[in-house]
Amino acid sequence: MGSLRLFRTVGGVHEVMLRSAGAEVEVQRLVEAHMDTMLGVRFLASEYGTGPVHGGRIDSLGIDENGSPVVVEYKRGRDAGVIMQGLFYLAWLTDHRSEFQALVRDRFGPAAASGVRWHAPRLICVAEDFTRYDRHAVREVRRSIDLVRYRLFGSELIGLETVVAAGAASHRRQTSARSLRPARQGPAGASAAGELRAALDETLVALGGDVRRIERKQYRAYRRLRNFACVGRSQRREVLVYLRADPEHVDLIPGFTRDVTGVGHHGTGDLELRLRSEKDLERACGLLRLSYAAA
Repeated sequence: MGSLRLFRTVGGVHEVMLRSAGAEVEVQRLVEAHMDTMLGVRFLASEYGTGPVHGGRIDSLGIDENGSPVVVEYKRGRDAGVIMQGLFYLAWLTDHRSEFQALVRDRFGPAAASGVRWHAPRLICVAEDFTRYDRHAVREVRRSIDLVRYRLFGSELIGLETVVAAGAASHRRQTSARSLRPARQGPAGASAAGELRAALDETLVALGGDVRRIERKQYRAYRRLRNFACVGRSQRREVLVYLRADPEHVDLIPGFTRDVTGVGHHGTGDLELRLRSEKDLERACGLLRLSYAAA
């Protein structure tokens, strides 16, 4: 258990006491009701039965903001079996793709169902704590697994902390950024944009050891538990980046930053950056760190 203490500062200073969940379902219901906000996952189903042969029941099913199927398993305390149980359900899910896509189609429509990314299904384990053996195990498994520790403070506050974010997608993080730099060919502007995109990639990956790249046709996402940056694949002379940072808390600069809340674009994020030079990238670093911290 960590040593974090939480204090309420309204009307004096009063400590909000840490408590354990009364039952596993307390945490499950809270997360399911706000799954998009808490995990970046759109909720699909609760206690989903896997049929008489498999004989299981998945705590929560969802689809994340990049189209990856997600299994979420909860434990009230510390349980070494939660990872293996989750992997068991993940294997079932990949063998029942049409069933999952039907859920997505019924809830979010045909476009969302056709965009499911089956090469990168995810497992999110939410528990009061994890052992060092759990942390080691997820780094050895070539799957996308997030271990998320919850903390309940009083009757109104919950904290979520990503303990480990590892798996198949994270192995691509070791790709050399130099290999992403295009050859010097074609229009000079396109080549310069490619160099800038590679420098941006280096900057985003260097923000933390839990950063993962997610490749989509229209964009590349960088995420921790949730996306914090999406980089467009346009071949124009500028690089468009969409950040999780709140535009209302940013001093917007015409031609450099823009509030795109409610404006259609590829990827996620309400703050648009337009990068045309490495100087632009340098002055964007604070916003990149802000968005990373928010994810």
